[in-house]
Amino acid sequence: METKKALPILFAVMFFVMVGFGIIIPVLPFYAEEMGATPTQLGLLMAVYSFMQLLFAPMWGRISDRIGRKPVMMIGIIGLALSFFLMAFSTQLWMLFAARIIGGFLSSANMPTVMAYVADITSEENRGKGMGIIGASVGLGFIFGPAIGGIFSEFGLHVPFLLSGVSSLLTFFFVMFVLKESLTLSGPTNEPVKKTPLLKALNGPVSILYFLQLFVSLSLAGLEATFAYFAAETAGLDTVQLGYIFMIMGFSGALVQGGLVGRLTKKFGEGPVIQLGIVISALGFGLILLVDNFLTAAIFLTIFGIGNGFIRPSVSSLLTKKSTTGHGSTTGLLSSFDSLGRIIGPPLGGFLFSIMIGLPYLAGIVLSLIAFLLYRIYQVQTRKLHAEAS
Repeated sequence: METKKALPILFAVMFFVMVGFGIIIPVLPFYAEEMGATPTQLGLLMAVYSFMQLLFAPMWGRISDRIGRKPVMMIGIIGLALSFFLMAFSTQLWMLFAARIIGGFLSSANMPTVMAYVADITSEENRGKGMGIIGASVGLGFIFGPAIGGIFSEFGLHVPFLLSGVSSLLTFFFVMFVLKESLTLSGPTNEPVKKTPLLKALNGPVSILYFLQLFVSLSLAGLEATFAYFAAETAGLDTVQLGYIFMIMGFSGALVQGGLVGRLTKKFGEGPVIQLGIVISALGFGLILLVDNFLTAAIFLTIFGIGNGFIRPSVSSLLTKKSTTGHGSTTGLLSSFDSLGRIIGPPLGGFLFSIMIGLPYLAGIVLSLIAFLLYRIYQVQTRKLHAEAS
């Protein structure tokens, strides 16, 4: 009963967190330019947030294993609110950087803690469904957030930041008064393993899954950074059309994560779903090379988005089942690898695009192939380990 109540609450929490985050996305470049940011400084402003998440997500995950999910989640959300308010009242570029650094440091607590909470309250059979629901809330938040930000930016570029701050503050109080602590709900079987060294998570076959997620994130970030230029050059698409295309892709991914992932992982297990997702993603990358108008761009990017939507929830589910380092440490480390992909992906994609227009997507096929091979290696090593144990 508690699980049924908690999942919709977590869905709402992550949806509003991501709406708040998404609101500032279309506005931040113009806001930073007003303060004299060069394109390089703008890139650094974007990257510093992911860099802080790379560094600190594992730490927050471990802390949530020790003191509970709810207080760490509240730290993450209030940190997000603080960073938005600081950005709203920034008058110089260094103040924006300071706000992004503070926001990245504190809000890196959010994703790993929410995923650890889901792992605490779900049975192994329903783990994939729970992770998929969180993935869907993140996807939907990213769809609605930028649209809201674009609308409210007409009242002044600082207004979306204030709106995000208020949204995050309300989410903080929602968590404080509505959400219960999962470690007391989860019972003795899901008690975290205390004082387990974090690097232990990178021992054995399970460590391969973190690197699999890194290659998936790398390919996705490269696509996101370059597709606007690619679509403009090959199909003459403008920013409004691109907005619709990403919205369609986002809705498709959210539907897959919210509905299909849970059913498929329950029936076939996470492994086949991860492999299916990688194959569909690779197919999507190949089809993107054939984009020549709005319709083909929407269809082919959606195929990629559906494939990508299968992977992350299934990897999260499998890791929390197999890892022995506590749910928070596991999801924190996974978030860290995800962030590393988001840091390296955009400049790598841009560099490849400058060499040849379709190269980021050919590279995406190769990265997908590596991710697929990594899963097969994980499978072989796991079987070998079981054979030795028996």
